[in-house]
Amino acid sequence: MPIVNRLADLTDEITAWRRDIHENPEILYETVRTAGKVAELLQSFGVDEITTGIGETGVVGVIRGRNGGAGKTIGLRADMDALPIAETTGKTYASKTPGKMHACGHDGHTAMLLGAAKYLAETRNFDGTVVVIFQPAEEGGAGAKAMIDDGLMTRWPIDEVYGMHNYPGLPVGEFAICKGPIMAATDEFKIKIGGKGGHAAKPHNTIDPIVVGAQMVNAFQTIASRNANPLDSVVVSVTIFEAGNAFNVIPQSAVLRGTIRTLNPTVRHMAEERLYAIARLTAETFGATADISFRRGYPVTENHAEQTDFAADVAEGIAGAGKVDRNVEPMMGGEDFSYMLEARPGAFIFSGNGDSAGLHHPDYDFNDEAIPYGCSYWVKLVETALPVAA
Repeated sequence: MPIVNRLADLTDEITAWRRDIHENPEILYETVRTAGKVAELLQSFGVDEITTGIGETGVVGVIRGRNGGAGKTIGLRADMDALPIAETTGKTYASKTPGKMHACGHDGHTAMLLGAAKYLAETRNFDGTVVVIFQPAEEGGAGAKAMIDDGLMTRWPIDEVYGMHNYPGLPVGEFAICKGPIMAATDEFKIKIGGKGGHAAKPHNTIDPIVVGAQMVNAFQTIASRNANPLDSVVVSVTIFEAGNAFNVIPQSAVLRGTIRTLNPTVRHMAEERLYAIARLTAETFGATADISFRRGYPVTENHAEQTDFAADVAEGIAGAGKVDRNVEPMMGGEDFSYMLEARPGAFIFSGNGDSAGLHHPDYDFNDEAIPYGCSYWVKLVETALPVAA
């Protein structure tokens, strides 16, 4: 089952939807225009039920199969939100909103699921029910959790749920997936170091928070190198170090901010505990104070074994033998589809975006050549999971 011919014929139309969304990016829960476009298109396709405002600005569409929807229900999810990044692609359809752009391909994800919805509503070549999920606020806003809290899994009793994300560097038409953890938990920390300021020429009369912070930055790296099993993945990155505003003044305080990424709950808990201990005791050693705040972000995105095998088989039917990596290395980036996989069995797969700029880069653009592959994957997943009774 290679690319579906009808979807190949629809590629130009789907591309037009994608580029319109790209031109008009909206971040977090502000996806009002995008959600409106999605709902309008779903209505034009003849989708059976359309509900807006789920998880603030999410959209849910219901497509029933030939047997009236009796039986199993499959959920397919696409994210809609953009990022607060200034676009530098120079494309004719580049963002028209300063400081915002689709730098992660959510415009493509939305367009591909719309294309699949159009085809599924036309053909109804399945038994059971398909729920197409268009989610806001994946980029740090936990839109998936908001939709779940708003009854996504119970109002539409979803049995299994599937997600897809483009993957720069993977050739167009190829897919990658793995069982178990495929994306990391994403936690954030902020440490305010309280010292004693003074003249830079008299450091002995001060408690220098910059020196304290520097020691903390170095010591945090031992969480990975000396506290975690070398076979476990953990990243501790200090990404912001704020202190001082004059060359001859030792400041009164400093602030460190950063992130911890892990792939299992035990390591996640250990890393949090060690961060607290290192920060507190390092500050104490130098006579400073450490005010620590820690925010747990998205959990690990963990694929279910049975659904992963199924998704990989479907993808291989589209891409061909040898074109699906079934043991891709997990990414240490985060993904709030993790909440959906905690709620229901399912799988998250990567689709090739070709030789493009990386995700979250101002020169990134979704590769429209990937559209028929992504749409075909969605369609064949549904038709294989929900076959029409003989």
